[in-house]
Amino acid sequence: MSADLLRRLLAEAIGTAILVFFGAGSVVAALTLGDGTLDYAGLGMVAITFALAIALAIYAFGNTSGAHLNPAVTVSLAAVRRFPWPHVPSYVGAQLIGALVGAALIPAIFGSEAIDLGTGQTSIADGTTYIQAIVAEALGTFLLVTAIMALAVDRRAPGGWAGLMIGLAVAAAILVIGPLTGGSLNPARTFGPLVVAAVGGGDAFWGDLPAYLIGPVLGAILAAVAYDLVARPREFDEPEPPQGTQGDIEGREASVSTNATDTEERSRYG
Repeated sequence: MSADLLRRLLAEAIGTAILVFFGAGSVVAALTLGDGTLDYAGLGMVAITFALAIALAIYAFGNTSGAHLNPAVTVSLAAVRRFPWPHVPSYVGAQLIGALVGAALIPAIFGSEAIDLGTGQTSIADGTTYIQAIVAEALGTFLLVTAIMALAVDRRAPGGWAGLMIGLAVAAAILVIGPLTGGSLNPARTFGPLVVAAVGGGDAFWGDLPAYLIGPVLGAILAAVAYDLVARPREFDEPEPPQGTQGDIEGREASVSTNATDTEERSRYG
């Protein structure tokens, strides 16, 4: 494994750990303050926390690894030939490791109460069928990947907005589908808290896990393919090797300094 790929994998692991610790951790914090109950106002605070954590991780590591932070995102980008398939397993592995570390830090600060409160794991709500959960997760992830394609992949996107708007896309999805599934949109986000809850002796909803794999991956691939077909961003691509085929990946130079960050971010995805 090259040093450059190792650096990218470390960035993915750290970024995903940030997402899971602060995002899932905010669920535990809201349940703690709500005496075990998460109302819609509490869900709103969870959504905002996820948005900010994701935005920070993208701005911090987007120029290093692309800040996928999500196996569904990595697979969808590979599906539309914007990320090399040989690197998918290592990226997904780094994301899962980061999710485990981030989830393990939740009981490290909240104590055993975090395990009792579920460690911020997602589960299908009572009254929601398995099919409804898959569709909800697919739709939420469709919104997320559409934002990624529009703001981090498409070279026509305005500069400086990718991290914030992608984070807000996640927040919007959580506010709508959160009452049904918890609004995961991310297999790693579900996996980390699930494993930590199980290891800690708490309730672990293993039976719900397939819904959080099928829904996000399906929604992500549909969004990436649809955006490529409808918006046709490839017509504005500059020829360059796929990510991972050379050392540091160079983005095109921007004539306005405020566009430089997003230009480099798009080079990681495109």
